Amino acid sequence: MDVQQFRYDNKTVRNFIYASLLFGVVGMLVGLLVALFYLFPNLTDGIPWLSYGRLRPLHTNAVIFAFVGNAVFAGVYYSLQRLLKARMFSDFLSQVNFWGWQIIIAGAAITLPLGITTSKEYAELEWPFDIAIALVWVAFGINMIGTIIKRRERHIYVAVWFYIATFVAVALLHIVNSLEIPVSLTKSYSVYAGVQDALVQWWYGHNAVAFFLTTPFLGLMYYFLPKAANRPIYSYRLSIIHFWSLIFLYIWAGPHHLLYSTLPDWAQNLGVVFSIMLIAPSWGGMINGLLTLRGAWDKVRTDAVLKFFVVGITGYGMATFEGPMLSLKNVNAIAHFTDWVVAHVHVGALAWNGFITFGMIYWIIPRITKTKLFSQKLANFHFWIGTLGIILYALPMYVAGFTQAEMWKQFNADGTLVYPQFMETVTQIMPMYAMRAIGGTLYLIGVLVGVYNVIKTVLTGEKVEDEEAQAPALATISSSRLRNEKLHAWLERKPVQFTILTTIAVAIGGLIQIVPMLIVKSNIPTITSVKPYTPLELEGRDLYIREGCNNCHSQLVRPFRSEVKRYGDYSKSGEYVYDHPFLWGSKRTGPDLMRVGGKYNHNWHFNHMWSPQATSTGSIMPAYKWLFDNKTMDHSDVQKKMSVMAKLGVPYTDADIANALQHIEKQSTEIEEGLKGDPKFVKAYEASKEKAKMTGEKFVPMKDREIVALIAYLQRLGTDIKVKK
Repeated sequence: MDVQQFRYDNKTVRNFIYASLLFGVVGMLVGLLVALFYLFPNLTDGIPWLSYGRLRPLHTNAVIFAFVGNAVFAGVYYSLQRLLKARMFSDFLSQVNFWGWQIIIAGAAITLPLGITTSKEYAELEWPFDIAIALVWVAFGINMIGTIIKRRERHIYVAVWFYIATFVAVALLHIVNSLEIPVSLTKSYSVYAGVQDALVQWWYGHNAVAFFLTTPFLGLMYYFLPKAANRPIYSYRLSIIHFWSLIFLYIWAGPHHLLYSTLPDWAQNLGVVFSIMLIAPSWGGMINGLLTLRGAWDKVRTDAVLKFFVVGITGYGMATFEGPMLSLKNVNAIAHFTDWVVAHVHVGALAWNGFITFGMIYWIIPRITKTKLFSQKLANFHFWIGTLGIILYALPMYVAGFTQAEMWKQFNADGTLVYPQFMETVTQIMPMYAMRAIGGTLYLIGVLVGVYNVIKTVLTGEKVEDEEAQAPALATISSSRLRNEKLHAWLERKPVQFTILTTIAVAIGGLIQIVPMLIVKSNIPTITSVKPYTPLELEGRDLYIREGCNNCHSQLVRPFRSEVKRYGDYSKSGEYVYDHPFLWGSKRTGPDLMRVGGKYNHNWHFNHMWSPQATSTGSIMPAYKWLFDNKTMDHSDVQKKMSVMAKLGVPYTDADIANALQHIEKQSTEIEEGLKGDPKFVKAYEASKEKAKMTGEKFVPMKDREIVALIAYLQRLGTDIKVKK
């Protein structure tokens, strides 16, 4: 037998682990700061790049793509080499994968606080980063597939199946959702609009959870759990059923994020049906994992690694039961837009992704440094304080969600709302927000303890970057099915055919849902009174996106009696046909803004953005004082923005584009004159003029400041259907 000598690449694995821990600490620190904003909204008053709306997407991106993403790469690179008995296909591609991913993360850490964002949840990075992500992901895929091809193990193990599905699905999701037309290096517009954009985004958003936060971790579970427990996986047959049913069903479930929206009923119902069906394969995976521990539960009491895995898998089971339940229309009507969804998401993120990551790191680090874990006691402390942190985070958020849902929908006997003011709900749930911050702090303490434990372990171990290994060469065998060979066993030794079938299984659901929405016009009935945004309103909408206002405010009135009574007429699909991107939002920390246009005068919006607490007692909205600074909006690219919109089907004429600056001058002047109806504004405005004159500074008229453009946009919202035909 020809036994070949080779070396495993541990250096790349180690680097990804270090990056995961570093960005995990950073991402969770930002998350804790974001949680504190609910208690102290003006904690970073006057610092735009430290405002809630800009830091919230930084937190989600840092945790998902930096902390979890680096952990996925670490686990895949470690397990793939050992499962295939081969070094990674290309050291160069491994380096491209590692450094390319870190550069993208660094870019996100710079651009998101600067307000450079697409506003699309989990896909906020602008178009240059989208291209970079695609290139780095392809490098990862080539490296993985190349390693599979040169393997020394004939059959590809179940963990590798999930890695293949992850690569294929994420590539498909990212490319389709990221189609956009650039305006400049830092600005682009989605090619989809309104309802279509919402469907594509949540097809991506839901399946980013499925194929970035779930399938790779299932692959890691199938490798590391049997290793840590020293037990074979419970059921090979169940793993086959689990894999194929999961990747086929998951891709259909995105529309359950858009129930009771203006998405056509057929698409909503498809999302519900497939979401309910997802319980079976999801729990099949959980059962396969937990039953692998049969006969090893005594070891769980003392082994911190297994403790992390058990709670992580249990968290996966809880989240994947709750997800389908939340897709039921009667449950979704209660939970959507509330903090219930925040609790649901964090059970998955903190328990499933977080604990599987820490368990995996605690298992890998001693083995690639040829030593023992520095302290089992610290690892157990990390586990228990992390578990307590999850409980103290999730339970208050569930209570907050139930409280919001109950208060929003209560009516008096005379048909009026019991709690007509949105602030009444916010006041009630403030204690829950405080407990959430405590829970997050405990979880972060656990992470810091874990980082210390890893550092001490590395310092006491060896620096083994290339680990000696040997395995027999893979002998040639007939490409056809062997006698008595099962179909799936044949498929497991044919990675190309396996990848093709995986791609088909993943793509079917998306094609059936998205293509009709793009080509069948009857799905989105038009409304003749709906017109494109004026140039100034378009500028204001981009400011709204820059400041992350959609993180707290929805723009979607659902057809519920309580919402129509509170906000106004329910939303129509035709109202959003010129919205690139859509801004429906996914949580109401503040009230819905779909019908806010004309509800208040210009001065109210002006004063509200300067000091929300002055207009709404008890508000937890931060002030946006930089919008009032002497920042001249020269509107240098508004005509280019309109030209791009015209390419996307927005009916701007050549004359509209040519006269854009004149139109801005006229509308902004009208808003400025409206503001002068408030004597306090006039007094402050004249004082600022005098100050500029005395200091020799250039005075910028109010009409040229950002706040005026934002007011123009807010005053437009929801007014089109009020126009008489």
